[in-house]
Amino acid sequence: MGIENLTPAEGSTHSRKRVGRGQGSGMGKTATRGQKGQKSRTGYKRKRNFEGGQQPLAKRLPKIGFTSRVEKPYVINVEKIKAVAELAEITMESIRGVHKVANSVTKIKLVGASAKDLASKIKDENVTTTGN
Repeated sequence: MGIENLTPAEGSTHSRKRVGRGQGSGMGKTATRGQKGQKSRTGYKRKRNFEGGQQPLAKRLPKIGFTSRVEKPYVINVEKIKAVAELAEITMESIRGVHKVANSVTKIKLVGASAKDLASKIKDENVTTTGN
């Protein structure tokens, strides 16, 4: 058995339908395109989203959603998480040491009644308080 002797399984292939090759073929005259009309003409190409003149679905439905490209900071309430308020120097790394923050977070905002008092301890530009 060699590669050159391989053939498709019996009945798995069909011969191509040859349209427009005379009346005797059963697919002559209109060549299976039916009578008249845009779809029977040469060069016909239906546009994507075209619904026969009816308003397309995409235009009938309201526009929804918006994704802002402005990155929102991760908010930490210093009243609830006292460990952040007790840090000597506040940086991203020091906050990650005392509070679980995802690696994808690049900006942190400290909120709460005593957050303004912590502004002098902040040594990282990516950490801000409500006062800044």
